[in-house]
Amino acid sequence: MATRHTHIEKIGARIRRLVIEMSHRSRSGETGSALSISDILAVLYFKIMRNDPKKPDDPKRDRFVLSKGHGAAALYAALALRGYFEEDLLHGHRMNGGVFHGHPSRGAAPGIEVSTGSLGHGLSIAVGMAYALRKTKSTVYVLLGDGECNEGSVWEAVLSAGALALPNIIAIVDDNKFQGFGASREINPFDMERQWQSFGWSAERVDGHDVDALERALRAATHSQRPTVIIADTVSGKGVPAIENSLQAHYYVPDDAALEAAGNNL
Repeated sequence: MATRHTHIEKIGARIRRLVIEMSHRSRSGETGSALSISDILAVLYFKIMRNDPKKPDDPKRDRFVLSKGHGAAALYAALALRGYFEEDLLHGHRMNGGVFHGHPSRGAAPGIEVSTGSLGHGLSIAVGMAYALRKTKSTVYVLLGDGECNEGSVWEAVLSAGALALPNIIAIVDDNKFQGFGASREINPFDMERQWQSFGWSAERVDGHDVDALERALRAATHSQRPTVIIADTVSGKGVPAIENSLQAHYYVPDDAALEAAGNNL
């Protein structure tokens, strides 16, 4: 039986397809990390955030910070599908003469709020934004990687937001279980929910590819009186069975056969 979220699921799949095309075209990319956040971005941009492609700088908008900047291909795809710019611009991703680099760059196109890439900085920026916007109705959403949470600067920002009891910041951790050169749990074996909770945050773990669960968690977070983190269990390389849940997914570059297969599966 079709659900009311079939449309959102299709957008998530379309984001994945565009990511595969961009990686194939440029023969480069951190593909697995972009694929794992596709459904999160679909829910944020098409169900949750107050954002208007025709007024990208509207002061009343919600803000989004992609702290794990290496997942930029998925952000570019989501922005294109949302109507911030023509989809043809994606052809310049990681290409000479293109405007979309391996990591987001503010000013490259409408909708990109912050330049990110050096891991561990995005949450600090988002906390500052949330503090400045605390007397408005705007919410700041920030997406981090599980491996990124090894950075000490992340926990300085977590501490600050918790101490300030900022209710208008919502963090999402893309817990895809892998980072660039190994399994994330080999570096940080601790319970991530308890870590964030100990700094004064509300924390919830959800299936990062269940668009209903994501929407429920994100909507509930907007009513919290303190900062909230949603830890999203995701699949690295989502949508490409040959690399799902593997370290290979992180720097995967699809060949012609993989591109054709993706066209049939996504």
